[in-house]
Amino acid sequence: MNYRGPYRIRAEQRPMPEILHPEDAIVKVTRSCICGSDLHLYHGMVPDTRVGSTFGHEFIGIVQEVGSMVENVKVGDHVLVPFNIACGKCNFCKQGLYGNCHESNTMATAVGGIFGYSHTAGGFNGGQAEYVRVPYANFGPTVIPPDMDPDDAVLLTDVVPTGYQAAEMGGIKEGDTVVVFGAGPVGIMAARCAWFFGAARVIIIDHIEYRLEFARNYAKCEAYNFKSLEDPVMFIKKTTDWYGADVCIDCVGCEAEGNTLQTFTGRVMLMQAGSATALQWAVNSVKKGGIVSVVGVYGPPFNFAPMGNILNKGLTLRANQASVKRLLPKLIDHVQSGRLSPKELITHRVPLAEVSEAYRLFSSKLDNCIKTVLIP
Repeated sequence: MNYRGPYRIRAEQRPMPEILHPEDAIVKVTRSCICGSDLHLYHGMVPDTRVGSTFGHEFIGIVQEVGSMVENVKVGDHVLVPFNIACGKCNFCKQGLYGNCHESNTMATAVGGIFGYSHTAGGFNGGQAEYVRVPYANFGPTVIPPDMDPDDAVLLTDVVPTGYQAAEMGGIKEGDTVVVFGAGPVGIMAARCAWFFGAARVIIIDHIEYRLEFARNYAKCEAYNFKSLEDPVMFIKKTTDWYGADVCIDCVGCEAEGNTLQTFTGRVMLMQAGSATALQWAVNSVKKGGIVSVVGVYGPPFNFAPMGNILNKGLTLRANQASVKRLLPKLIDHVQSGRLSPKELITHRVPLAEVSEAYRLFSSKLDNCIKTVLIP
């Protein structure tokens, strides 16, 4: 696919990627996904998203060629590729912070490299293509177990680890009430994974009815439409004996709806890096001393955040891109044991040649779309 500007994507022939470093691999893509985060790019919300970019940070494929120093994968291996581009050797990778790799995005002070996610994340082309160059192929690509469904495997590149880490960062304890803002694929997965950590009650807040119904069925949680609530924060306080939730998780990010001022300043005027409505609600809904976990994407450099409430409530705020490689052994076991079935999130399979229509369908929330997979 080729990005031509906000709301303009088309399929076209591009040059074949080449080995540029001895640790590169060329992967022939078998499946890629459109992520909710890709919509931020599609809508023009992420700085330095350049015309001509190829999106796609969720993909699996068959290794076609390897550089002279690649030893951990070989030609013919079917691999899943974490969305973070991580070297595995820098100080941050040694701490398991693969989303903050210093080598893959050396000009940045925050995020590491990400496939197909603007030049703020390194300017790498992504996997919504037939072929993709994969750097650090001795570390990132992971061979897919032979008995694993490829539809499950492609969701292990981002959706499952991001949802799981969102719950993990919440520090959920036995008996906790957990509120997840956002019933997209990551929010649904975060709600599903919250049960693994001992949650006694899990609630999802969104405003799209078909997504709320899907969340009830898949994540076995409560789900409420904030448009039917006079005030989501007061609703959560009232339903938790006025204490607030033990853990709140923001799985929405910069395009949140629900607050006119946030929407106008963040999405219309671009006076801040997106609408921080979900973050506001999470901070104000959690109990004193509680934990707010943030995996919703916000662009640099700043947002209107309620720092006074964070301070005075004594909150812990945890956020990061998911460290996919760290979580994969555990998540592969969850899938193979039947505790998780990621492929159930997939509602649409679309040929890569129809990528423009696939983006329109997902962006406009048509046809009860939850998760779209592109098939080259």
